[in-house]
Amino acid sequence: MSRLTDTSLAGLPAAIRRPAYDRAAAGIGIVHIGPGAFHRAHQASYIDSVLEQGGDWALSVISLNSRDIADALTPQQGLYTLATLGEKAEYRVIGAIREVLHAPSSRAAVLARLANPATRIVTCTVTEKGYCLNGAGLLDADHPAIRADLASPQAPTSLIGWLVEGLRLRHADGLPPFTVVSCDNLSDNGRKLGRALVDFADRLDPALARWIEAEGAFPCTMVDSITPATDEALKARVAEALGVADAAPVQREPFTQWVVEDRFCNGRPAFESVGVQMTSDVAAFERAKLRLLNGPHSSLAYLGLLLGLESVADAVGHRLLSGFVERLMREDIAPTVPAPAGFDLDGYISAILARFANPGIRHLLSQIAWDGSQKLPVRLLGTIADTLAQGRAVDALCLPVAGWLHFLRQRAQPGQPKLVDPLAERLLTIAAGTKGEAGSDVAAFLALDAVFPPALAADARFRRALESAYAALAPGDAEAVARALAG
Repeated sequence: MSRLTDTSLAGLPAAIRRPAYDRAAAGIGIVHIGPGAFHRAHQASYIDSVLEQGGDWALSVISLNSRDIADALTPQQGLYTLATLGEKAEYRVIGAIREVLHAPSSRAAVLARLANPATRIVTCTVTEKGYCLNGAGLLDADHPAIRADLASPQAPTSLIGWLVEGLRLRHADGLPPFTVVSCDNLSDNGRKLGRALVDFADRLDPALARWIEAEGAFPCTMVDSITPATDEALKARVAEALGVADAAPVQREPFTQWVVEDRFCNGRPAFESVGVQMTSDVAAFERAKLRLLNGPHSSLAYLGLLLGLESVADAVGHRLLSGFVERLMREDIAPTVPAPAGFDLDGYISAILARFANPGIRHLLSQIAWDGSQKLPVRLLGTIADTLAQGRAVDALCLPVAGWLHFLRQRAQPGQPKLVDPLAERLLTIAAGTKGEAGSDVAAFLALDAVFPPALAADARFRRALESAYAALAPGDAEAVARALAG
């Protein structure tokens, strides 16, 4: 079967949406670092719509580690298929990516693109761990990648190192900085990234740091769209629909949201014309999403895995688990979420529950369970702290946290799949030393202040509730887990 390329576009079936603009005429104005499935299903689709209105806003995408995306997309001239999965699948070929670079093997080309006057925005999706921050949300100067980049700043490997070197080159050439837009699920993401860049630069050149701080812009954002990993089944469905092979298709649900703080230093496209919500207050949207979508998502994952379930659809189909999660959202989480102006909180919860039940999406619980040490502090622990401050009980909120602890204990057993988490070694060491006794096991995990804020870990109300939840959940005993969910 032939490959998806520019020359094959004209022969695609009429039902397949394709770029409605001259790709060759669209100059590159945006660089994206971390072109994984979420970026290609989310931000790149918005940019594709922007390009239909004209302008030089095409994408150069940069992979900092794996060269898989470059190897897949380069023979396809950056083209790939977005499958939107609802009651039926719809297929759209995205043409926004004009250049694909693998940073370790194309260092000069990456730096040239970052320093190019036409580059006005740099976006990034590198997951929470890619920012090399410590538990306080500041640059972790002891992180191995940061130490290496500070020692050899002109040969960067980390996101922070690449961005600062690109900004240094622009400063040296008398060019304005590019706007840096974090699109990761990281609370206050723009400000944290901006502080990390200034801190890193200050350790090399205080004058550069002051220029970045004064002239740069780091808008906060909130992104949302459930995006299951690409698998062979998706590739087969896409090939059947298009009649050509696509090595890098992506899939997502119909719902998509991108909220962006309107703070740019070097121009921007008319994002609002393609559905991006430009605002001065991202935090309100962010908190609603992190707590009411991501928190329940993690809850479904850890509790569902204890029940022996595989996907979100399986979890939603489990009467006790779905009922527990809906009560968690409406009764425990919602009171901690100040709604943005004009925001229907109850309707938002109902929409999330409907999205979880989407029959077209098969989102694996094991994938959602990745990187729990980075996710739980913003998805659940903050909610727990606020609930305690309001004087309310946290028993239900502690069940998914206890589920994560049991998940770690399972992963520490011989023959289990690898734990995907930046703190995997420390977590597995703690888990391997547990004995199934709630008091001592919970105390061992709470001592990890990289995950549990000391003030929260020391709160007797939280500790008691977590111990009780931990004791109620018995891995391998679905009936015990079901009893815990039923209350």
